Amino acid sequence: MSSADSNRFLRRASRELRPGLTVNLGIGLPTLLVDYLESGFPVCLHSENGIAGQGPAVPYERADRNLIDAGGAYVSTLPGTSFFDSATSFALVRGGRLDLTILGALQVAGNGDLANWTIPGRFTPGVGGGMELAQKARRVVVLCTHRDKRGQSKLVSQCSLPLTAPACVDRIYTEMAVIDITPEGMVLREIAEEHGIDEVVAATEAPLLIHENEIGRF
Repeated sequence: MSSADSNRFLRRASRELRPGLTVNLGIGLPTLLVDYLESGFPVCLHSENGIAGQGPAVPYERADRNLIDAGGAYVSTLPGTSFFDSATSFALVRGGRLDLTILGALQVAGNGDLANWTIPGRFTPGVGGGMELAQKARRVVVLCTHRDKRGQSKLVSQCSLPLTAPACVDRIYTEMAVIDITPEGMVLREIAEEHGIDEVVAATEAPLLIHENEIGRF
């Protein structure tokens, strides 16, 4: 994926972060969305290790070594930033207090099943907070590349990897497309400027519902 492709789809996905929402950004690509928000944008970023209202990531030389997000990146504070223990943080998650979580994915199935925590045979420390975020956030959005490193589609008819949570995903953003999960299956909503419908269909294992006159561009 070129830097231009990356910038375009991350900028498009950043529009999911609307004023007034409380949002958890998963490890990996989702954390980059902060860079596409205007300074002072009124969204509350939650980190499951005990921060609400966290600011953007900061370079090592300017970092407070005590302030990291769930992925281990150094972060800043904003006026009103709050700190609390992990029990309180997960009570917020389990209580359904998060408006939105944006997570990475290894696979997403046509019915919204999400697999994003392990590949069999590879070491992983555990499923972590992703399982609860996927189950309890009011809206679950996935941000990922359309294919994996082997060129296989991440958008599949049925997940072959261990699930993080079943039927939880509402929307998917990739460098090629914006896709919604509906009761009827995956619906193609938008396509990146440099791609055509046929390309997106060929890169997607799961069946796609297509209404050509309603498809936007980004």
